[in-house]
Amino acid sequence: MASDGSTAPADLTEDERAALHRIELGLECLHRAHGHLVEFHHSTGHAMDHLAAAEPLLRECGYDDLADAVRDQYLPQGVIDDDRWSYDVLESFQEDFLAEIEGFETEAREAVADGQRHAEERAQERSWKERAGREFQE
Repeated sequence: MASDGSTAPADLTEDERAALHRIELGLECLHRAHGHLVEFHHSTGHAMDHLAAAEPLLRECGYDDLADAVRDQYLPQGVIDDDRWSYDVLESFQEDFLAEIEGFETEAREAVADGQRHAEERAQERSWKERAGREFQE
């Protein structure tokens, strides 16, 4: 059977389909988490842009100490452990954790379902079409 996702192995057990489904759902949740990290990264950048814009305004108003704090303390500071910027957090998530889980999901699909994706959904589609008297395309 080709592993292009066009058909699903009909001989998977319910437990095999359920296990793969849980792994796929976990990966999908991590992809959503990745989107949230991208949003976090962008929002942090916009926030820092606002702080940077406040620095000269503070200086013009005579608040050099506050402007210096923005310039020297807050703008160069990272979001985690004082030195990790948001892009670094995002890259670490992408290159390490997410990549490892994506590899595991692929490995599990190859081992259990000959590489087929969405085995649980395909079984449901087959069942519902058969119940409605419609042909399921294998």
